[in-house]
Amino acid sequence: MRSEAPPSRDVAAALGWGLDHAVDVDAQALSAFLAQAFGPSSVGIIHYGSRAQGRKPRADSAFDFFVIVDRYGDAYRSLSATVGTSYSPKVATALAHVLAPNVIAVSDGAGGAGEPAQPSRQSRAKCCVISLADFRRACSSRRRDHFVQGRLFQFVLLAWTRDAASAREIGAAIAEARAATYTWSQSSLPETFTVDEFLQVALSRSLAGEIRPESGDHACTLVAAQRDALCAIYTPLFEHLVAHGALSRTSAPQGTQTSTIYRQQGSVSAVDRLRVQWYFRFSKVRATVRLLKHVILYEGWLEYIVRKIERSGGTKMVLTSCEQRWPLICLWPRIFWYLRNRPQRKKAT
Repeated sequence: MRSEAPPSRDVAAALGWGLDHAVDVDAQALSAFLAQAFGPSSVGIIHYGSRAQGRKPRADSAFDFFVIVDRYGDAYRSLSATVGTSYSPKVATALAHVLAPNVIAVSDGAGGAGEPAQPSRQSRAKCCVISLADFRRACSSRRRDHFVQGRLFQFVLLAWTRDAASAREIGAAIAEARAATYTWSQSSLPETFTVDEFLQVALSRSLAGEIRPESGDHACTLVAAQRDALCAIYTPLFEHLVAHGALSRTSAPQGTQTSTIYRQQGSVSAVDRLRVQWYFRFSKVRATVRLLKHVILYEGWLEYIVRKIERSGGTKMVLTSCEQRWPLICLWPRIFWYLRNRPQRKKAT
């Protein structure tokens, strides 16, 4: 991909739209719990996913967070001392340095003297734990894969920060990640497009860069849930690109309304197309390896994967006694079958 310049101050402010919106009371309480559980190393917590976007997940669905910390070792030692973990802080720290972020499950169900104040009812958080240095890199043109970008270019909420300076630093990194969205989606866009078409293409391209259990039309669901928010975020970016000659703008009637049509100025080179293709292929490899870390780090990983497949695929998944007892040995045939037949591979009709 071509070099990406950081957004200007005005564009960065527009790309940060929605970060300061109100957070659901349960997500807010859970964020405060997590900040205390990870200890003084906690820098900020970003709420993303279906609950942040206002979709209607099942009551037992986990809350999705990025937990940004200063130092992995300090954060995992605090988490282990506070809520207890089945894995060693040293193991978690080592894996984070090899392939960040780690994705872990944290429940607020632990109780006891000296532990963080808890929300009114038990909740479960799926936490992507990442250091501030790794977070800044993942949001920049120096990123190693699409994992962080693929979540942050959508609507997210800044649920908790240590101080105002931390909030500004995290907001600037998110703005930089969102500014890159046009770069990695450009080769998939038609010559002319509307904002809605851009959103559909960007979300489809992003989802294709990971192994996911959702059906092929999941991008449509995401666009529908976030349309107003994403239009508010990306319309200023397109106007910035128009002002700098990367796009031109016209208006055209569509039904009873008038739509803004953007036209790309110049074509995407074969080299840039190849760079984007390899970027997403490499991201998919890293995303798959990252899933393997669930076996070590994600509490209740087998149940989580089974329920995720059931919710997204709409079918009941019953494990045999062998698969339940020795999942790392007996699950492979089912895994290979699922990878070949997962809903994601089926195109929307």
